[in-house]
Amino acid sequence: MPRLTIARRMTFSAAHRLYDPALSRAENERLFGKCANPRGHGHNYVLEVHVSGELDPASGMIVDLKWLKDVVESRLLAEIDHRNLNEDVDFLAGVNPTAENLALAFWQRLEPALRPRAHLARLRLWETENNFAEVSAD
Repeated sequence: MPRLTIARRMTFSAAHRLYDPALSRAENERLFGKCANPRGHGHNYVLEVHVSGELDPASGMIVDLKWLKDVVESRLLAEIDHRNLNEDVDFLAGVNPTAENLALAFWQRLEPALRPRAHLARLRLWETENNFAEVSAD
């Protein structure tokens, strides 16, 4: 039986710095390049949240996309939009905010908030127009 999935695309802006505090400045620059700049840098991120679930025969929907938007905004975007991801976001404390680590942390934050109405099927985080990290249930 095929799995039906819907998605919501949302954007946010945030700053971060990639570095390992256990390494010297030179080692961080070698490992992370310009992303290790001590002043950090910012991105206009694009977040795609894909959910699957049972089709409601009355509405013809898995979930109302407005509901999905509200969950993502309240459980995630309210805490990360226009923030420094290294310094301002409690659930990211101690996490080096690479696109991969962010995608995984966002998944862990959103997945329980969607149940039981929907199942998180895929989360894709675009850091730039050319680069993204993705977590999926598959």
